Amino acid sequence: MNSPVTARRAATARERARAELTREIKEEARRQLAATGAEGLSLRAVARELGMVSSALYRYYPSRDDLLTALIIDAYNALGAAAEHAIACPAPARERWAAACHAIRDWALAHPHEYALIYGSPVAGYRAPEATIVPASRVPLAFVVVVSEALADGELAAPREALPVTGALAEQAVTLSAALSAATGSPESSAAPAGLPPDALVRAVIAWTQLYGMISFELFGQFVGSFEPAEALFAYTVAQLTAFVGLR
Repeated sequence: MNSPVTARRAATARERARAELTREIKEEARRQLAATGAEGLSLRAVARELGMVSSALYRYYPSRDDLLTALIIDAYNALGAAAEHAIACPAPARERWAAACHAIRDWALAHPHEYALIYGSPVAGYRAPEATIVPASRVPLAFVVVVSEALADGELAAPREALPVTGALAEQAVTLSAALSAATGSPESSAAPAGLPPDALVRAVIAWTQLYGMISFELFGQFVGSFEPAEALFAYTVAQLTAFVGLR
């Protein structure tokens, strides 16, 4: 009869083997993303490239959507970690915001197909499950943390030309600010910040979406023949967005 120690070692070995095979499956799936895009991702093709029978792969990912979800969660977490690392430095808020913007661009340029998976065209027939919500929130929460701390430290002021936030937009911002304040941080994400005034939160959301538009234009070839390479335009855009948010 096996001793408890032997049983634990055997279980640990199985866990290591499963983790390694899971990593290999996702690596092959990412290679397929680069070659055929998310629409062409196939469990049978992944199994074939790894020398596995399809039935064995289905024990890890029962469907293509399950594998897509795993890749999406990994991409969101990797991008979130890059942003969180960038804002962790002891620097003024405007420098931390800019550092996060550049870290996000750097990650996107290094992982274009994974960026396209989470911010490109939707995959036909795929509906992201709730498990993607927390990983997807890491980047926006990182930005809101910077703005919230800037407000507390006196490093935030509305630009003189800023329009007032009123009506339905103000109501939406108040609701979102309350949700952010009530959120509990996960082991992977930043702790939720204090509530932001509606105008500050709306400016932060606008800047966040403009940032992704800028990165998407660069990655998807919209600057070819104009602002290529895009480093100078991106740096200028980040400076403008930082000022728009009110960070000083």
